[in-house]
Amino acid sequence: MSDQLSPHFGLDELRCGCRCGVPGIVLERLERMAETLEVMRARLNRPIQVISGYRCASRNRRVGGAPASRHLWGDAVDLQVDGMTGLELRALWEQAIGEGSIPDGGLGTYADRPSTLHYDQRRVRARWHHERAAR
Repeated sequence: MSDQLSPHFGLDELRCGCRCGVPGIVLERLERMAETLEVMRARLNRPIQVISGYRCASRNRRVGGAPASRHLWGDAVDLQVDGMTGLELRALWEQAIGEGSIPDGGLGTYADRPSTLHYDQRRVRARWHHERAAR
Protein backbone atom coordinates (compact mmCIF):
# COMPACT_ATOMS: atom_id res chain seq x y z
CA MET A 1 0.00 0.00 0.00
CA SER A 2 1.35 3.38 -0.98
CA ASP A 3 1.34 6.14 1.61
CA GLN A 4 0.53 8.63 -1.16
CA LEU A 5 -3.20 8.74 -1.90
CA SER A 6 -2.97 11.44 -4.58
CA PRO A 7 -0.34 13.85 -5.89
CA HIS A 8 -0.69 16.25 -2.93
CA PHE A 9 -2.31 14.20 -0.15
CA GLY A 10 -0.79 11.34 1.78
CA LEU A 11 -2.24 8.75 4.11
CA ASP A 12 -0.55 10.42 7.08
CA GLU A 13 -2.65 13.56 6.52
CA LEU A 14 -5.97 11.74 6.40
CA ARG A 15 -5.51 8.86 8.83
CA CYS A 16 -6.37 8.77 12.51
CA GLY A 17 -4.14 10.93 14.69
CA CYS A 18 -3.42 8.03 17.05
CA ARG A 19 -1.86 6.16 14.09
CA CYS A 20 -4.03 3.08 14.58
CA GLY A 21 -4.76 0.85 11.61
CA VAL A 22 -6.88 1.92 8.66
CA PRO A 23 -9.59 -0.61 7.71
CA GLY A 24 -9.80 -1.40 3.98
CA ILE A 25 -13.19 0.26 3.45
CA VAL A 26 -11.91 3.39 5.20
CA LEU A 27 -8.83 3.44 2.97
CA GLU A 28 -11.09 3.42 -0.09
CA ARG A 29 -13.01 6.38 1.32
CA LEU A 30 -9.78 8.23 2.10
CA GLU A 31 -8.65 7.71 -1.50
CA ARG A 32 -11.93 9.22 -2.76
CA MET A 33 -11.53 12.13 -0.36
CA ALA A 34 -7.98 12.73 -1.57
CA GLU A 35 -9.26 12.86 -5.16
CA THR A 36 -11.86 15.45 -4.15
CA LEU A 37 -9.27 17.50 -2.27
CA GLU A 38 -7.10 17.48 -5.40
CA VAL A 39 -9.99 18.99 -7.39
CA MET A 40 -10.40 21.74 -4.81
CA ARG A 41 -6.66 22.36 -4.48
CA ALA A 42 -6.49 22.92 -8.24
CA ARG A 43 -9.45 25.33 -8.09
CA LEU A 44 -7.89 27.25 -5.22
CA ASN A 45 -4.37 27.09 -6.66
CA ARG A 46 -3.03 26.80 -3.13
CA PRO A 47 -2.39 24.09 -0.52
CA ILE A 48 -5.14 22.66 1.67
CA GLN A 49 -4.24 21.75 5.24
CA VAL A 50 -6.17 18.77 6.61
CA ILE A 51 -6.76 19.31 10.32
CA SER A 52 -8.61 16.05 10.92
CA GLY A 53 -9.54 13.12 8.71
CA TYR A 54 -10.43 9.56 9.71
CA ARG A 55 -10.79 8.92 13.45
CA CYS A 56 -11.13 5.61 15.25
CA ALA A 57 -13.88 5.49 17.90
CA SER A 58 -11.41 5.90 20.75
CA ARG A 59 -9.80 9.01 19.25
CA ASN A 60 -13.18 10.46 18.32
CA ARG A 61 -14.26 10.19 21.99
CA ARG A 62 -10.96 11.71 23.20
CA VAL A 63 -11.34 14.77 20.97
CA GLY A 64 -15.03 15.23 21.84
CA GLY A 65 -16.31 14.25 18.39
CA ALA A 66 -19.99 13.66 17.75
CA PRO A 67 -20.97 10.03 18.46
CA ALA A 68 -22.11 9.56 14.83
CA SER A 69 -19.31 11.67 13.32
CA ARG A 70 -18.57 11.07 9.63
CA HIS A 71 -14.89 11.08 10.64
CA LEU A 72 -15.54 7.58 12.02
CA TRP A 73 -16.43 6.45 8.50
CA GLY A 74 -13.36 7.97 6.87
CA ASP A 75 -15.36 10.22 4.56
CA ALA A 76 -14.92 13.53 6.41
CA VAL A 77 -12.22 16.15 6.78
CA ASP A 78 -11.81 19.35 8.70
CA LEU A 79 -9.58 21.63 6.65
CA GLN A 80 -8.05 25.06 6.36
CA VAL A 81 -6.50 27.14 3.60
CA ASP A 82 -4.15 29.99 4.54
CA GLY A 83 -5.78 33.38 4.17
CA MET A 84 -9.35 32.06 3.87
CA THR A 85 -12.22 31.74 6.30
CA GLY A 86 -14.38 28.67 6.69
CA LEU A 87 -17.29 30.62 5.22
CA GLU A 88 -15.23 31.56 2.15
CA LEU A 89 -14.19 27.94 1.72
CA ARG A 90 -17.79 26.82 2.13
CA ALA A 91 -18.86 29.13 -0.72
CA LEU A 92 -16.19 27.63 -3.00
CA TRP A 93 -17.18 24.07 -2.03
CA GLU A 94 -20.84 24.93 -2.71
CA GLN A 95 -19.89 26.22 -6.16
CA ALA A 96 -17.93 23.05 -6.97
CA ILE A 97 -20.80 20.88 -5.71
CA GLY A 98 -23.29 22.87 -7.77
CA GLU A 99 -21.17 22.36 -10.89
CA GLY A 100 -20.93 18.63 -10.19
CA SER A 101 -17.13 18.80 -9.76
CA ILE A 102 -17.19 17.18 -6.32
CA PRO A 103 -19.72 15.05 -4.41
CA ASP A 104 -22.37 16.74 -2.30
CA GLY A 105 -22.62 15.85 1.37
CA GLY A 106 -22.03 17.74 4.61
CA LEU A 107 -20.57 21.24 4.88
CA GLY A 108 -20.16 22.79 8.30
CA THR A 109 -18.54 25.84 9.80
CA TYR A 110 -17.95 26.84 13.41
CA ALA A 111 -17.83 30.29 14.99
CA ASP A 112 -15.08 29.25 17.41
CA ARG A 113 -12.93 27.92 14.54
CA PRO A 114 -13.52 30.59 11.87
CA SER A 115 -10.83 29.37 9.46
CA THR A 116 -12.04 25.75 9.43
CA LEU A 117 -14.43 23.99 7.06
CA HIS A 118 -15.86 20.54 7.70
CA TYR A 119 -16.62 18.59 4.51
CA ASP A 120 -17.92 15.06 4.29
CA GLN A 121 -19.17 12.77 1.56
CA ARG A 122 -22.29 11.39 3.22
CA ARG A 123 -25.00 10.41 0.80
CA VAL A 124 -27.36 13.20 1.83
CA ARG A 125 -26.99 16.97 1.78
CA ALA A 126 -26.37 18.59 5.19
CA ARG A 127 -25.37 22.15 6.08
CA TRP A 128 -24.70 23.77 9.44
CA HIS A 129 -22.97 26.56 11.30
CA HIS A 130 -22.37 26.09 15.00
CA GLU A 131 -21.23 28.51 17.62
CA ARG A 132 -18.92 25.83 19.05
CA ALA A 133 -17.11 23.09 17.18
CA ALA A 134 -17.99 19.47 17.80
CA ARG A 135 -14.53 18.05 17.45
